[in-house]
Amino acid sequence: MQNARVAVPVARNEPVLAYGSGSPEKVALKAQLATLAGEQTEIPLIIGGQAVTTGDLGACILPHDHRQQIGSYHRGTAESVAQAIAAAEAARPAWSAMPWESRAAIFLKAAELLAGRYRPILNAATMLNQSKTVFQAEIDAACELIDFWRFNASYLPEIYGQQPESAPGMWNFVEYRALEGFVFAVTPFNFTSIAGNLPTSPALMGNTVVWKPASTSVYSGYWLMRLFEEAGLPPGVINFVPGSGGRIGDPAMASPALGGVHFTGSTEVFQGMWKTIGGNIETYRSYPRIVGETGGKDFVFAHASADPDDLAANLIRGAFEYQGQKCSAASRAYIPESLWATFKDRLCDEVRTISYGDVSDFTNFMGAVIDKATFDKLKGYIDRARADSDADVICGGECDDATGYFISPTIIQAHDPHYATMETELFGPVLTIYVYKDDAYEETLAVCDQTSPYALTGAIFATDRAAINLASDRLRHAAGNFYVNDKPTGAVVGQQPFGGSRASGTNDKAGSSLNLLRWVSTRTTKETFTPVRDYRYPHMEQA
Repeated sequence: MQNARVAVPVARNEPVLAYGSGSPEKVALKAQLATLAGEQTEIPLIIGGQAVTTGDLGACILPHDHRQQIGSYHRGTAESVAQAIAAAEAARPAWSAMPWESRAAIFLKAAELLAGRYRPILNAATMLNQSKTVFQAEIDAACELIDFWRFNASYLPEIYGQQPESAPGMWNFVEYRALEGFVFAVTPFNFTSIAGNLPTSPALMGNTVVWKPASTSVYSGYWLMRLFEEAGLPPGVINFVPGSGGRIGDPAMASPALGGVHFTGSTEVFQGMWKTIGGNIETYRSYPRIVGETGGKDFVFAHASADPDDLAANLIRGAFEYQGQKCSAASRAYIPESLWATFKDRLCDEVRTISYGDVSDFTNFMGAVIDKATFDKLKGYIDRARADSDADVICGGECDDATGYFISPTIIQAHDPHYATMETELFGPVLTIYVYKDDAYEETLAVCDQTSPYALTGAIFATDRAAINLASDRLRHAAGNFYVNDKPTGAVVGQQPFGGSRASGTNDKAGSSLNLLRWVSTRTTKETFTPVRDYRYPHMEQA
């Protein structure tokens, strides 16, 4: 251990590369896309630093060309989970005892590797297996994940520096211990940065992890494991166990050694996990920490004073970037009648210019939705809106899965503010708009607040400051991340800590010290330099 009060390098947000014509980053990424697309990668489980195979294989495909497979992965079993838990428990004593500066150094090195040689690898893997455009991959798989590792490390002195006062003759201090058990990290398909952050933020605090990636993004998860190993992460600290939710999650949550769950995914799955943990509560060594970010039915609310050009551009980006497959995506909008009269055609004309297709074609704004089940769900809601008298499909609505799972950017106008697509999380390129009467602004704010069980992100567009203030007040609990004259997506680490409450999760704010505090269990120590030598108090003496 060093006799020094170490300062962590100042965290700065990673610059987003432009991938302009002929740029070095574009040349390198194009080459990497061709390389990965031309290979067949067999992905094992990685447990205790060792490759483990089960023979039960799943496919890694391209959503925008589902005929093409770029790899296969071995699915884990209950036995695999038991092995991963044993490996995590074996690695925990040495890892949690390692000086925090050394743990931080590993993830700071991971950030540098991702900013350099691994950048085209992770971006290409994310583009191919998750159908992200180059810009969406760059801001996710590269920049945001680099930011997570740099900023999380920078929060450690701040956390460890939170110490109590000491009275004369004594010394009080608080120790930030790792949890007494493994953390089960469950990550989604839509953000490689989340897949990288959920297992590593508990690990940074001294915990060991069993990680179950989404089955539709195992490919990029495997490259993250390769990066962790090269950064110097010891075997067993993070154990990579792909597989179905039940086959991996049930035995993980049944283990008495479960110390916590770090989850991003659907509300239904998270609530089911919480119930399972509650049912097992008497069997655990400690009460598990449960941290989850789940769903959203995120809103954009326009006031009559909103600038139409600002509103149109941000609705399109907020609703349709990455095919609307962001938990923060703009999914419902409230537009006043006075604005809608001229805004409708302007918005639809812009939407019709959006190009989508193979993400290896850098001119496309959108790719495909992630899989067949998602495609069928979205097509069903679009077909229903066409048939219902309470809604109209005013632009888009084309669905074609012949080559890839393509849904065109679609706008539905709902005539009922509680129409299904105003309330249900769709997770696709479908925006539903409700047009309200100008004099019902405050009333419609209440409708917006009460319509959805979620409370993740939301935005207000207005130039009237009183209208902005009223919306901020009335929608105080409707969004954990609230935006004024900006789209409700694109939270930046270190700038907008991310998370929501209600059915959207525990609001533990990924990208801030608040999240890291969930992965420690504090111990208070009091040392008295001159202990008392008589049990009697002064009041006990005779008068």
